[in-house]
Amino acid sequence: MTDGLAKARRGVAPGGPGRTPKKRTGTSTLKSQAARTFFWLLLPSVLLLLLINGFPLVYAAIQATHNGSLINTGGFVGLDNFVNVLTSPAFWKAARFTLVFTIVGVFGSWAVGLGLALLLRTRIPARGLFKVLLLLPWVVPIVVSSTAWNWLVATPQSPVPALFKTLGFGTPLFLADPTLAVVTVCVFKVWVSFPFMMMMSASALASVDETVYEAASMDGASRFQQFTQITLPLVARSTYISWILMTIFCVNDFPTIYLLTGGGPVDATTSLVVFAYRTVFQNFQTGPGVAVAFLMTLTLVIVSALLYRQIRKAGVE
Repeated sequence: MTDGLAKARRGVAPGGPGRTPKKRTGTSTLKSQAARTFFWLLLPSVLLLLLINGFPLVYAAIQATHNGSLINTGGFVGLDNFVNVLTSPAFWKAARFTLVFTIVGVFGSWAVGLGLALLLRTRIPARGLFKVLLLLPWVVPIVVSSTAWNWLVATPQSPVPALFKTLGFGTPLFLADPTLAVVTVCVFKVWVSFPFMMMMSASALASVDETVYEAASMDGASRFQQFTQITLPLVARSTYISWILMTIFCVNDFPTIYLLTGGGPVDATTSLVVFAYRTVFQNFQTGPGVAVAFLMTLTLVIVSALLYRQIRKAGVE
């Protein structure tokens, strides 16, 4: 018995020296087979995505380093296109407007959308009809919306300028004055974007248990404290995701600006995407235009990475 205990302590099987229990390799074999099967099933889709996205990216990189046009690649110029773009006052003017347009579009639409989502959680008459009506700015084609807004504000005889004149505020030229044009475009962006933010916020609020607010009320928490200490932290993940998506939407938004103002007046509402469009398709300078697109993409990647990192830091992923 003593020898058996000693052998057990040394890890030797009781049946004799050198005998060890057999290892089970069935589970690991099945896992490796499943991994190989998953790899071969996924490979065609990955190759197709690389082909669809990789070829245009490579071709765009070639164009960005050449001085050609849409039909001719031209000669190799290296990074000269990027240098010329970054030293262009028109580029930085477009970048400033894009920054303002994006900040107002993201946070303005989020504030309106979150406020309406909170309102829809209350008992209001005809709440279902109200929800449908609030989705109309997002559902209606942007061409229709921009045409309607042009009819409302474009000329001194339009309804909104005429109303201002009747109230004694003069006749503001919303699309002819540079400052008013920037304000109008930003407000229009909030108008067409808040339904998306409202849906994102409503879906996040739907997962919040009402008993949490009841417990907070019993503890004496005010409405504002409930909003800042309960609502915002619980919808933080949805908020950061919606900010990332809306940032991408705003920076890449061409029709909202071009259909309403065409980038004018005096380039006051020319964003980077409109600037790139004009450079390529109106000035026929493919290299600088594609260089602008690459700089936009790099900026979006950095901003998205920072917001995604904030999600991880907040511990809401």
